[in-house]
Amino acid sequence: MEGIVLYTDGSSRGNPGPGGYGAILMWNQHRKELSQGYTHTTNNRMELMAVIAGLEAIKSRKLPVTVYSDSQYIVNAVTKGWLNNWIKTNFKGGKKNADLWRRYFQLAKNFDIRFVWVKGHADNPWNNRCDRLATAAADGPNKIKDEGYEAETGLL
Repeated sequence: MEGIVLYTDGSSRGNPGPGGYGAILMWNQHRKELSQGYTHTTNNRMELMAVIAGLEAIKSRKLPVTVYSDSQYIVNAVTKGWLNNWIKTNFKGGKKNADLWRRYFQLAKNFDIRFVWVKGHADNPWNNRCDRLATAAADGPNKIKDEGYEAETGLL
């Protein structure tokens, strides 16, 4: 396997509601699983947090990264250039999740990233494992506040 592989998934119970993300980093024979639950968030935020958390956990900036996501929102925003336009227009028109997209945008400058869309809840074992990590985090007891969501929606 050349480079680092990152599988990601997000979950939200109610959308908005309790949520979580799951991510799996793989390089050669090494594998690291990440997850975190949030008290009140959205599915799209958790999909994006999975990507961010995975990238933040990578120590080497020298290897290319392939991100597998079942979120067309995430994959299309990056591969179709939507994100570049949102950044250029300062998220004009009320585009959501600006805090996380800006965080991703800054992180992505450090990597050679390729996105691949995978069908969710299908036959991909890594995507299915990320889904289990995300839902367990959403349902688990150790959730934290999604301060970005609460600020964006006026809940803070």
